Amino acid sequence: MGNICRSPSAQAVLEAKLAQYGILAEVDSAGTHALKGQKPDPRGLSCAQQRGYSMKGFKSRPVIAKDFQRFDVILASDERNFRDLLEQAPASAEQKIKRIMSFTESSFDEVPDPYYGGKRGFELVLDLLEDACEGFVKTL
Repeated sequence: MGNICRSPSAQAVLEAKLAQYGILAEVDSAGTHALKGQKPDPRGLSCAQQRGYSMKGFKSRPVIAKDFQRFDVILASDERNFRDLLEQAPASAEQKIKRIMSFTESSFDEVPDPYYGGKRGFELVLDLLEDACEGFVKTL
C-alpha cells in the first residue's frame, strides 16, 4: 500500500532469488497508496539486512499507468492491493496481476502488513516472501 514495508521487502527478496538462479530481470516495487520518496521502514530494513538483503536506494513510489505496460508480472501482497491494482489496470493488463502468495503452499493467503506490529511481524513477512519468491522464480 505505502511501499515502505512489504513491497520493498518483496523487491529485495525477489532480486536476491533471481540472482541466485542467474535470472536477469527488472524488479521494482510500488504502492497502491504510496507517497513518493519515503525510505523503507527502519524495522524492515534491519530485518532484511540481518538476512543479507539490500534495500539500498529504495524509495517509495505509487503504481503508475506505465507500470502495466513496463512489467510482465505485477505481484500483490494482499486482496485489497490486488483489487486496487485490478481497478487501476487497463483491461489488457489484468492478467499480469497475481497474488504473491499464490506461488507458495503456505497456509497464509496474504502477506500481512507488519507496520503496526513489532520486529516479529517483519520477520514473518520475510519468511513468507522468501517462500513465495522462491516459488515464483521456479515458475519462470
